[in-house]
Amino acid sequence: MAGHPHSWQPRLRPPRHRVDPRARRWWAAQAWLTVSGPLLLTALALLLLSALLFPGALPWLAPTAGVVLVLPALGYALVMPAQRCRVHAWELGETAVHAADGWFFRRRRIAPLSRVQTVDIRRGPLQRRYGLATVTVTTASTAGDVTIAGVCDEVARELAERVAAAARLLPGDAA
Repeated sequence: MAGHPHSWQPRLRPPRHRVDPRARRWWAAQAWLTVSGPLLLTALALLLLSALLFPGALPWLAPTAGVVLVLPALGYALVMPAQRCRVHAWELGETAVHAADGWFFRRRRIAPLSRVQTVDIRRGPLQRRYGLATVTVTTASTAGDVTIAGVCDEVARELAERVAAAARLLPGDAA
């Protein structure tokens, strides 16, 4: 649109680096442990108790449990990891760190290195199992941290060191 007031702005390209391929298995394991597994167990318990105590309810309860519990559980476990792998990406430039994340609600965050306060690496039990880590870049901003999840341990260490070194070199207000 020629007359649009923001038409002169360049289009921001997506961050260059994708998550480690093992991140998909990590997110799938998280899905089964936190959402999908409990939903399926709830459906199974509900149907077993109904079969034992209220067998007359099974004709309507089984399809209801399938729609309300089983389909969302399977959908979440199958869709979420793949979507996250498509969306999650990161890049460290000369003056800023750029990350894209989410799966249902997507977010892009660019933080100037001059505002970096801390860089942390987090590895939960499942992340350690898959050799992955999450790098969190805390800035002097109310917009929140830049989080880069699903990177291998070695890349996480290198990224944290590079962000910290670049932040030390740039004058800014975060020091």
